[in-house]
Amino acid sequence: MIPKQTIDEIFQTARVEEVIGDFLVLKKSGSNFKAKSPFVDEKTPSFMVSPAKQIWKCFSSSKGGNVVSFLMEAEHFTYVEALKWLANKYNIEIKEDRERTPEEIEAYTIRENLSIINEFARDHFAYNLKNNEQGKAIGLSYFVERGFREDIIEKFQLGYCLDESNGFTKQALAKNYKLEFLEKVGLTKTKEDRSFDFFRGRVMFPIHSVAGKVLGFGGRTLKADKKIAKYFNSPESELYNKSKILYGLYFAKTAIIKYDRCYLVEGYTDVISMHQSGVENVVASSGTSLTEDQIKLIKRYSNNITILYDGDAAGIKASFRGIDMILAQGLNVKVVLFPDGEDPDSFAKKSSTAELETYIEENSKDFIVFKSDVLLEGAGNDPIKKAELINDIIASVAVIEDSIKRQIYCRECSSIFGIDEQTIIQAVNKVRTQKSKSRFNKPTSNRATQTQSPQTSTKPNTNFDGPPQEYDIPIEAMLPPEFATEQKTTATDGFKRIEAQEADVIRILLNYGLFSVNTEHVEEDEKGQLIENTVEVSVIELVVHELEKDEIEFSNPVYQSIYKCFKDGLEKGEMLGEKFFVQNEDQKISSTAVNIISNRYEISPQWVEKKVYTTTELENLELAVKQAVYSFKTARIRDEKDEIQKEIEQLNEIDNDESFAQIMVLLARQKKLDTVIGLLTNNDSLGRVIH
Repeated sequence: MIPKQTIDEIFQTARVEEVIGDFLVLKKSGSNFKAKSPFVDEKTPSFMVSPAKQIWKCFSSSKGGNVVSFLMEAEHFTYVEALKWLANKYNIEIKEDRERTPEEIEAYTIRENLSIINEFARDHFAYNLKNNEQGKAIGLSYFVERGFREDIIEKFQLGYCLDESNGFTKQALAKNYKLEFLEKVGLTKTKEDRSFDFFRGRVMFPIHSVAGKVLGFGGRTLKADKKIAKYFNSPESELYNKSKILYGLYFAKTAIIKYDRCYLVEGYTDVISMHQSGVENVVASSGTSLTEDQIKLIKRYSNNITILYDGDAAGIKASFRGIDMILAQGLNVKVVLFPDGEDPDSFAKKSSTAELETYIEENSKDFIVFKSDVLLEGAGNDPIKKAELINDIIASVAVIEDSIKRQIYCRECSSIFGIDEQTIIQAVNKVRTQKSKSRFNKPTSNRATQTQSPQTSTKPNTNFDGPPQEYDIPIEAMLPPEFATEQKTTATDGFKRIEAQEADVIRILLNYGLFSVNTEHVEEDEKGQLIENTVEVSVIELVVHELEKDEIEFSNPVYQSIYKCFKDGLEKGEMLGEKFFVQNEDQKISSTAVNIISNRYEISPQWVEKKVYTTTELENLELAVKQAVYSFKTARIRDEKDEIQKEIEQLNEIDNDESFAQIMVLLARQKKLDTVIGLLTNNDSLGRVIH
């Protein structure tokens, strides 16, 4: 287990803007940063990062949290994995205060087990490459012959799986890794109760996530037998989904951001050789057809892609559909064709950094121009083929959403093909209209499914700065997504009102809990007479006192958990601030706290310009606290009274001694609630601390 002291050090050291900056392109926006959401496809950035509060909030998906929760959401880390990743990034040593029990190990999630096994496999294969005689003679010599330097081999964590039936599997089982997880991650195959190594006799290329976690492997055979597949990849698993991964992105993302361009190649060795030549903003689709998820990964870091081709004409034409997908995502695409007989790997090996960069720069062509050249060459003077290729180009232009960019390409096509520009524009518009009709004519159920997502009725202000103001905040904006969805689909209007009152009390506690307010303090003197004094107490003390004296609880379990933390802390003499909740290990508490804290509304500066001055909630804090507590208590008590009345009616139908006793208890509670309601209505006791 990671000691609390170490967890605190990680939170104190890690900067949310630095960590998220490893995954997204952040742009300054006042005192905050903004980016396009990594969770939904959007044109206008709605993802906000607050360095001052060390929180992030995605207004498109309603997700939010701290530096740890971002890694858990974006990279699907567990809480412990996220802490370890941050500790590694900031060079914080983790000394676990005790070893995990067998029960705790058994409780590991499948993802955790697969991740641990992949890390073991990576280290095992790397050890074979450097320390095993077979590994050095076959695996290492192959990489050396490819011209890879030692530092590059270590950087990409290359390795070798020994050419033995089950050497790796035996080692893994000896380390107490379960066979079912070895099979699930694809490192071991079992047939007729016999297990064998899936990658035996292959050089190994670990495939990393954006955060550097090993998700799977690619293995290349070194045998000349053509019946054996040259490359094996890990099968799909809870960790590895090849359509959502780009080889080398972990090593390339910083350079992609720096140069605002991503080079796309086909294979592992293309990426590695270009890195060795000093060009690091390069990734590979690993031989698979490019997918929308892979394009969106690149889009996180840059809107500019240059595709590097070898001279294989068939391969080039086969990739055109993937490039249309890139254009549809709004990215700018260029293409570079290497000389005959060359590919990025071979060309990079014999070129210096300057030579490689110069060649790419001088030979880059816009994709539409490149595609036109390739297809025109194949069409020759055949008018039918030429018409087909023009329609093919028009289809590519039609997927571009940006109208200005589309207009420019129409003009370019008009020049290339010698066709009137208006004719090209009409053809493009016709294709776009047909596609729109096709989407519109999809079954109604599909459209309904696509549009049913929880949206708040009021667009939240994304400014984190300034104290909260006296404006109603939509309850859906405060709740984590799972609660917002549940509330919208199943809650009654009465339940919604209570949720809103509960949310307001939690908002007051999180935003102002440590602030002081004045309240009446009532105590008896020596003669038994009541004396009232005005005393100063914290907002936490006032709220807890008010709710506890009338035994009021929250119906929302997350709000109740947050309130209990405040109450327990008060009993221990600790006054908890927002930081405790934002950094909480319970992700529901953390997410709710961030959602509430980040939805602060400001009074428009236009009022000041018009010399209309309003008071802020902070300036009227005592009144704001008492109003929030009053509204919540009133709503909660009336709700409880209704519940009691229903129970009494049900018990009356039973008519026995036990039910009679229960009715007496309920009537006593109902009477007490009537008294409290009476006091609240007369505003006689709210905010009075009685001893």
